[in-house]
Amino acid sequence: MSPRFHSLIEPIVTDLGYELWHIESVGQGKNAVLRVYIDSPDGIDIEDCEAVSREVSASLDVADDGSAAYSLEVSSPGMDRPLVSAAHFERFTGERARVNMFAPVDGKRKFKGQISAVTTDTVDLDCDGAIVRLPIGDMAKARLDPVFEQ
Repeated sequence: MSPRFHSLIEPIVTDLGYELWHIESVGQGKNAVLRVYIDSPDGIDIEDCEAVSREVSASLDVADDGSAAYSLEVSSPGMDRPLVSAAHFERFTGERARVNMFAPVDGKRKFKGQISAVTTDTVDLDCDGAIVRLPIGDMAKARLDPVFEQ
């Protein structure tokens, strides 16, 4: 994600009393979508998303003179939230995660396991008793993998 978007959006989200969890851009041209994930200790509801969307949209319109072609989406990161930084993984140490790597690690690209340790650059995932160290910078996608009690 562009540092420009992050530096523009984060202060708005913070001033409104929320945590900026993640920003992602998907698609191209008229199909481009800018997704902003926000979080709060009290949870996120539709009114929270609407408030952030109004403020962020107005600021983006001013910053790009209204000429950018993308749709803005604001939402909660959800229970299967994306994990993109060491702080995200550290916050959920002990929880399960699914991780897809750009390049294979030990011959595999997809991992599922419990987050057991985190450094600034790596995450240790306990995959059925085998600890695999995964470089955060080489992760294509990582999400929490919530387990629901039956």
